[in-house]
Amino acid sequence: MKISKDFLRINVRLHVMKIAYTKHALKDKLPVLKRFGWNISKDKIEETISNPKWRGVSKYGQETVMSLINEKHILRVVLRTEDDIITVITLHIARRGKYESTL
Repeated sequence: MKISKDFLRINVRLHVMKIAYTKHALKDKLPVLKRFGWNISKDKIEETISNPKWRGVSKYGQETVMSLINEKHILRVVLRTEDDIITVITLHIARRGKYESTL
């Protein structure tokens, strides 16, 4: 079985970096998004972190990564990276253009 370089790079990157979630992200934000009809999984969040469509910086200087949810909305994840741990601070759904225009 032949394995591509891209597969190895993604696989190694995910195994080296641990992804942790704040209580706010897991217990507050995900249930609220679900109540509003947005079923965002940890897999989708981790996919956004490992392969973002856009990267940016929040007004507070925190790293942000974004991916498309549909043609009108994005998932924006605010995170902090220390050593080999990525911590998801918060996340939200936004209309396209709100944050893309600041990149």
